[in-house]
Amino acid sequence: MSNLPKSIDAVEALLADHGYIAARALATVVFLSLKLGRPLFLEGEAGVGKTEIAKVIAAALGRRLIRLQCYEGLDAASAVYEWNFAAQMIAIRTAEAGGGADRTALRAELFTEDYLIERPLLAAMRPQPGGAPVLLIDELDRTDEPFEAYLLEALSDFQVTIPELGTVKAPEAPIVILTSNRTREVHDALKRRCLYHWVDYPDAAREAQILTARCPEAQQALSREVVAFVQRLRSEDLFKKPGVAETIDWAKCLLALDVISLTPEVIADTLGAILKYQDDIQKIQGAEAKRILDEIRRDLAPV
Repeated sequence: MSNLPKSIDAVEALLADHGYIAARALATVVFLSLKLGRPLFLEGEAGVGKTEIAKVIAAALGRRLIRLQCYEGLDAASAVYEWNFAAQMIAIRTAEAGGGADRTALRAELFTEDYLIERPLLAAMRPQPGGAPVLLIDELDRTDEPFEAYLLEALSDFQVTIPELGTVKAPEAPIVILTSNRTREVHDALKRRCLYHWVDYPDAAREAQILTARCPEAQQALSREVVAFVQRLRSEDLFKKPGVAETIDWAKCLLALDVISLTPEVIADTLGAILKYQDDIQKIQGAEAKRILDEIRRDLAPV
């Protein structure tokens, strides 16, 4: 992995070059994860940039990104491999039609790489052009504990076992990033194998930098209002506070509408870009939106 950044500053610069403005603490843990070859476990609210960091690292290092999207009921077989049963059945029918099929030879032929469908964990153990891939295990908290236990074993030796073919071991350990929205606690044993970082909402200054990087066409005055409004929303009693992803989406929506400055009417029309629950939208609409807008305008006004 000779192309890895050599310092924390280099990590910050590399991420920034690809539009990701990382806090110093996050850049530090990314540097250590890359240097030590340890999986990185990122926890935090939805929309704060956990998944994006894996995408950016893969793009910045020129590595393949392999994503395992977790869900309830995900098992090891679905995450590692499966056999192409349709192709196997065609092979069986073809052999039978030809007559005199050797069952032992046919069975050996059916369970080979030709009929194997790779899933993310197996793909991450294979050699990849450009170096070891980035394996993103996204929203691990959505899975069940048995899968967590399997993952613990797979990540300890970076290998998986296929009963019909044997063990596949990664020639070079993949760059592993796990994310969690903390809908449930992930077991300590898995966390201990990783470097851990809580990805928090950015402060106003860094969020403004992020918005500039991701939405450079937005005028500075509008960007300042958008960031200030979203920052203020996060202090409100909402069911789901808006993340950085929502800030960027909202700014793009406002640009699409040719908005140059926030108004209560514009906010009411576009709240669905930043708030995803009707109760939250109803709470902020109307007089409440105007109150928040008036407050941020006073705060932003030059002294």
